[in-house]
Formats: sequence, structure tokens, C-alpha cells
Amino acid sequence: MVNLSVCVPAYNSGRTLGATLRSILDQDNAFEVIVLDNASTDDTGAVARSFDDPRIRIARNAETLPIGENWNKAVSLAKGRLVKVVCADDILLPGSLEAQLEVMGDNGIAICASKFQVIDEGGNIEETDLGLPDLLGPRNAQTLMRTIVRRGPADFGPTAAAMFRRKDFERVGGFRGDLVFPMDVDLFARVCAFGMFYGMQQVLAAWRNSSFNLCSNTSTVSKLSEMLRFHHRLGHEYPQLIGRGAVLGGDMRLARAAADRARIRATATLLRRPELLH
Repeated sequence: MVNLSVCVPAYNSGRTLGATLRSILDQDNAFEVIVLDNASTDDTGAVARSFDDPRIRIARNAETLPIGENWNKAVSLAKGRLVKVVCADDILLPGSLEAQLEVMGDNGIAICASKFQVIDEGGNIEETDLGLPDLLGPRNAQTLMRTIVRRGPADFGPTAAAMFRRKDFERVGGFRGDLVFPMDVDLFARVCAFGMFYGMQQVLAAWRNSSFNLCSNTSTVSKLSEMLRFHHRLGHEYPQLIGRGAVLGGDMRLARAAADRARIRATATLLRRPELLH
């Protein structure tokens, strides 16, 4: 039986998929890699097929699915007890899988995640040693959920930084794609209801800050709106773990972010400097 499945949902990712797959296949562990091509119109499929490696299984959707459905389908193809989802433009750093497999050897850990770095479109490091504020070491579900709500998903890190158990993924119904921006941390919070979270000090994954990823092409208003709904939904579902104070703290953070964005927009308009909006 396969112990670990690394799922790579990919849509029009030809320019980055090769680097992503190399970073996975260079890991010194036993695992399978599932690449699910979401009916891409570029060379995503050709890039995936260019890797002559028996660990890779490639599937393709007949039509483009919404992101939540596509990610759930990718995990449904997995055979491993443990799952890692890596976006097709992100990177695993050397030793990532070995370190996380060791942590997940403790059956009391439902999910672990590492710190991360940010790379640019060319793969150069922009920032490093990011993520997991107040979440290093073992933390219970209450601490994880409250921290995510108060601080937001950006401080948690990319999907590639985490590893979880497939049985817990199935128990919570997988990803909920109605809220795209917090979709991954929404899953991580719900999975943690079945065990402990373990925050790892090591930097084991890289998120690509590019002009072509989903996050960069999502408006600030949409992100803030989704986060507001996310806070209140999670608070309603887990009132005994999150509490009204944490939800209010998250809402206040969003209000400050909205005010800052409005101030920047007003300055950019006044000075006729649209580059300030980026």
C-alpha cells in the first residue's frame, strides 16, 4: 500500500509544472504523484508526460472543473494514507517529505505544516522563514482555528507546506470550493478537529509570487469578502473551539485591511500612480 500521495492539480501550468514536479521527484522517499490536468489549453499535459518516472500518474478532465471540484478529484485519485497537495507553480524544498513523514508517524497528529518562502516567477527567493505565527510545535484544534481566524490564511502558508491524512480529508468532505481564497486553510482547520496540529520550524515549501497564479488574479475585495464569510462560517460550525472574540478579531483585521486598501487607492488616484495598487 502506498503511504504518501502527492497531488498536483494543474490548469494551464506549463510554464511552472516542470519545476514543481522536479522538486517533488527529487525527494528521497517512496510516494506516488498524481497530476490532474484540469482540461488545460497550454502544454501542461505535455510537460507532465515528459517525466519518465513510474511514480507519476497523469489524469485529465474532459472539461474544466471549478477549483474545489478539481482539487477534490485529485485527492480522490490518491492511494496513500497521507496526502500532500502541491499547486502546479509551487515548490517543495529538499528533505520536505522526509521531515513531514517523520512527524506524521505520530498518529495523534492530524496535520502538520512547515514554514515557507516566497519565490518570484523565475524561482528567485523574495522572502523566507515565513508563516506559522504562534503555531510552532504541537497545537490543539482550538489554537489552530483561532489563529487562522485572527490572522488569516496568508500567515499560515501555501497548501504545499502541509500534509494530512486521507481518512480525515474524507471525513470532513474535502475542500469546500465556494470560498476559494481560504479553501485550503478551511480544510486544515476542519481536519485538525480529529487530532493535533504540528507546526514545523523548517522552511520546506515555496510559494510562487507570480502574475499568473490565482491569488494574484483575485481582487482584494473578493479576498476580503471571502475571508469575512469564512470567519463566520467556521465560528458557527465550531463555536466551542473558536468563540465570538476570535471571530470579532478576524473581522477587525479585515476592516483594517480594507481601510488600508482604500487609502492606497485614493493616493494612487490623486497622484496618478496606478503602480501603487500592485
